[in-house]
Amino acid sequence: MTMTRIPAGRMHGDFRQGFGVEILYPGLTLTSDDSGIGPIGRIDRAQVQPGHLISMHPHKDDEILTYIRSGEMLHRDTVGNEKRLDKTHFMMMNAGHSFQHEELMLGDRPVQALQIFLRPKAPDLEPMVQFHDFREESSVDGWRLIAGPGEAPLAVRSDVRVFDARISDGVELRLPATEAGRNILLYVFSGKIALGNENISEGESVFTAGFDSHPTGLEASDVVLFSIDTKAEVYRGGMFSGNQWRRSR
Repeated sequence: MTMTRIPAGRMHGDFRQGFGVEILYPGLTLTSDDSGIGPIGRIDRAQVQPGHLISMHPHKDDEILTYIRSGEMLHRDTVGNEKRLDKTHFMMMNAGHSFQHEELMLGDRPVQALQIFLRPKAPDLEPMVQFHDFREESSVDGWRLIAGPGEAPLAVRSDVRVFDARISDGVELRLPATEAGRNILLYVFSGKIALGNENISEGESVFTAGFDSHPTGLEASDVVLFSIDTKAEVYRGGMFSGNQWRRSR
């Protein structure tokens, strides 16, 4: 198994002033041609103070998964949705040709979350918003399918499947047999895991084309797994998920 370790993203903002976000462009470690990897454009690991408002702003040609691990927020958008999101209430914004939303942090605890910017298969698709309520906050020592094409709880309009799991300290969790032969990006939201000869800590990830070893928790760890086809057709011009390398030229 050939693995590439991807370091944590670059920090922007200041949590003490309300909002801090670690922005990861996973492709920058792998290639000089694309800031993303196939249908994965960008991963934001955010920490936001209670009461902070991220005001109304646009998205275009992004498929955006909101994945909260602490705290809660109120989502409002220009198509009339108003929905509370937390560790069991997830959202997918399929921005398509035009979409705007805002987020208000609720309660008295900081929001700790990922916003995952996936790439659609084509530009200018019809915008839509999806919500799904999971029964449990975490899937302990088992993979939970969150998003993907087909029968996934939240639909993504490209060839990527997103799973999560909480791996207990000392437990080896076998990667899903259904994903054998596909490219895997394994992202550690919190904690620390071992995979092969690598130890992967909070905010870091590892990319592999096929796998013959499986992650072991070095402490209780929340992880997100992306199963992708890097050769599948995707649109790389999304507002946030698009290829930043090309834009910088």
